[in-house]
Amino acid sequence: MPPKLPEAAQDLVLHAPSNGPAMRPHHVEAITHLCDITMSAGTSTSHVARFPLPTMNELLKARLAAACAAERIDFAIVPRNQLLKDFGLVAMDMDSTLITIECIDEIADMQGIKPQVAAITEAAMRGEIDFPESLRRRVSLLAGLDQSALQRVYDERLRLSPGADAMLAKLKELGIRTLLVSGGFTFFTDRLKARLGLDTTLSNTLEIVGGKLTGRVQGDIVDAKAKAAKLAATRDALGLKKEQVIALGDGANDLAMMAEAGVSIAFHAKPVVREKATHAFNYAGLDGLMAIYR
Repeated sequence: MPPKLPEAAQDLVLHAPSNGPAMRPHHVEAITHLCDITMSAGTSTSHVARFPLPTMNELLKARLAAACAAERIDFAIVPRNQLLKDFGLVAMDMDSTLITIECIDEIADMQGIKPQVAAITEAAMRGEIDFPESLRRRVSLLAGLDQSALQRVYDERLRLSPGADAMLAKLKELGIRTLLVSGGFTFFTDRLKARLGLDTTLSNTLEIVGGKLTGRVQGDIVDAKAKAAKLAATRDALGLKKEQVIALGDGANDLAMMAEAGVSIAFHAKPVVREKATHAFNYAGLDGLMAIYR
């Protein structure tokens, strides 16, 4: 018999993407049956269901994950009395987390070299290449590109991830501070900060001379260590405890930052990130945060 996970008053939350089909009741019932839960014990809407969780072990958790994946819904096991208002800071990555694209890949597309750059991006996100080295290699390929390409990417290709607006509005309503930390570029984080009312940002600066990208980054590279340090410094400056911080990310470069938070969420993430995160949003948008923490 597999050992039980540490027990506390906890809930099982099932949640489907808010912009997608509703959860089917008979499938929700089948999933809860795995956990020895009766449907009448919890509360349910079309896209979110919450049930008191009597017990959990690793084998059961694996079966639960498989059952949810089959229905393309997410699940979370959360402390029953933990509310979103209990947190004071939400930190997030930019590329493929707050927004749907990898900005550097789209910039590269303007240069006709997206496949080459995207391959390096993917390897870095899987943790196969050191991030600073991968960034230098990718940026070097952009040398000579007109700076107007950055504005074109912002205007034509940058889109917020589903649920981003709703999540940020709720955080603002609750007075929760926001931190955008990115291995991407200030051209984009500065604009998103102004547009979305984010509190703090940190990212890399592309060197531009004579209206052209030089293929170099100015100053120190914002890597995994820098992202984690920024979260820790922001958390401490706000007088918050680790357990009052949520961090969202999708790639290996986010793991150190996520380790500085009490709750980490792997957002449509690589396996290496899902394995280490508190929760995984494989299907839900960013507004899934309001599903798991009321």
